[in-house]
Formats: sequence, C-alpha cells, structure tokens
Amino acid sequence: MPVVLLDGASHQREDGETVLAALLRGGFEAPHSCKAGACGSCMMRAVEGEVGPNSQAGLKDAWKSQGYFLPCVCVPSGDLAITALDAGIAASASVVAVDSLSLNVVRLRLSRPDGFEYRGGQYLALRNPHGLTRSYSIASLPDDGVIDLQIRIYPDGRMGSWIANHARPGDPVTLTGPFGECFYVPGREEQPLLLIGTGTGLAPLQAILRDALLHGHTGPIHLYHGAVTADGLYLVDELKAIANINYHPVVLNGEAPDVITGAIDQVALQAHPKLDGWRVFLCGDPALVRTLKKKVFLAGAAMRDIHADAFLPAS
Repeated sequence: MPVVLLDGASHQREDGETVLAALLRGGFEAPHSCKAGACGSCMMRAVEGEVGPNSQAGLKDAWKSQGYFLPCVCVPSGDLAITALDAGIAASASVVAVDSLSLNVVRLRLSRPDGFEYRGGQYLALRNPHGLTRSYSIASLPDDGVIDLQIRIYPDGRMGSWIANHARPGDPVTLTGPFGECFYVPGREEQPLLLIGTGTGLAPLQAILRDALLHGHTGPIHLYHGAVTADGLYLVDELKAIANINYHPVVLNGEAPDVITGAIDQVALQAHPKLDGWRVFLCGDPALVRTLKKKVFLAGAAMRDIHADAFLPAS
C-alpha cells in the first residue's frame, strides 16, 4: 500500500485514494474546501515523489517548479513525501471591516499584504484564526489598497458564521494565492464584453469590468447579475452609477422595478444571440456556468474568449 509521508508522519494511502483523502482519514486536519482542485485551499509541497500534472493545474509556474500541488486531486503512482505550505507562500493580513450587502451576503475587507499581487477577478484561499480555510473571489483592484471579498452566508456555514458574527477589525487571517485565470487582459479595447454571474459571482465580474474601464476599454460592456428573487440582488445602485456599462439585474422569480424576470442564461442569450468576436466572463453556480459555456460557444464566442470560474461549495 503506497505511503504519504507528511513532515515525518506516515499515512497509508489506499489504491485510487487522493493524498488529501488519505490525510483526512488518518486524522490530519489538512486545510481544504472544495475537494475538486478548484479552490487552492489545500495546496501543499512535494519533497520526494511524483504528483502528476493534473494536481498542479492552474498553479503559478514558480510554484510548480518548487513542487507545490493540490492534494485533493493528486493520486500519485507511488510513495510521496510532502510538507505543508512554506511561510513565504502564505501571506498575513487582517480584517479591516465587515458590512452587510444583502440579507445573506457580506463584504469582508482585508488589509493587502505587501507583495500580494493579483488581478481583479482572481480568487484566494482565506484561513481564519481557527484554521478554517475557504476560497473567495476578489472584488477589488490592487490600487484600492484593501482586498474586498463578497461572501454568501449559509445557515450552517462555519466560515460564513465566523465572518458575519465574530470577525472584528484587526483579527489576523492568512491568504494564499491568487488563483484563477478569470480576469481582464488589456488589448482589443473595442471588443464587446459579456459578463454573466449569479449570487456572489458578481464579485469577480465587478472587478473585471472596473479593470476593463481602467485600461480604457471602449467596446460595449454588458453585465447580467442574477438572483432567485430581488432581495438576492445587491450593489444595484452602485452598479447603475458606473458609466459606460450596461447593467442588467435578473431574478428567476417575482417582479421588481427595473429588474428582468427569467432564467439568466435565457435572458442574456436572447438579448445577445450572436457572440462572434465577443469576450465572455462567467461566474457563479457550477451547473449554470457549464451550461452557459456551451451556449455562448454555440452562439459564436471563441473558446479562447470564454473565461469562467464556477463557485464550488465547501464539501
């Protein structure tokens, strides 16, 4: 039976079992969230052995060269010696403010650590003082001076409960990242942009459209933000006030002034049936993101111009 050696402690790994599963089964409280290789929360470093390219997908080249990998999707062919994150990879930050954006969404503002470079729309792994780790998209831009996260609060969510009810200014947190390739790349300033997101999928889209405007984007920008009902929408007035974008709030059920009722994928594609030459950004519910990727491709958007991050819940 293959072995995972973590800082001198041996963990037996069953055939076909991931490194993370073996560690958790062996009683090691490894940081993790999605268990699907999407959030980066569980990242560790391999000291000896082969981890395979799939477990390094989406990581920075410099991290790959140092052996960093995602144990939640790593099924090595043999024994593996690993260690936790080096101090140089994780960055120390602190809570600046917590405020409510809607009935179940709060904005968490964090100090930006020196040297923590990111692009608006990427995401990071946040670890609180109790060792709990979750991943969130970044709604701010580097020049803002603080890191803004928009976080949905679930009734039984441990991290959300801590943020909404217990986090106070000055509380220390640890950041790892950034991760993800869903961000604005300057160039082709005349290209139309289509941004579609549900729930807190608005966070990266807000940063992306601000970044586009900051870089002088001249093409039309359409932002569709969806929620089940109107009370799930937030930052409505702030988004309406942004010049040079077309903001479309959408709800699945109910009616409200200046709000479109319907399924967001149908609403957006009916308004933009031909997407040849468009750049598209999709964020939010995983099933919806998968559906929209297919639909916008069939509507003419090139695969290289479709950027997507699905929001996977903690498992």
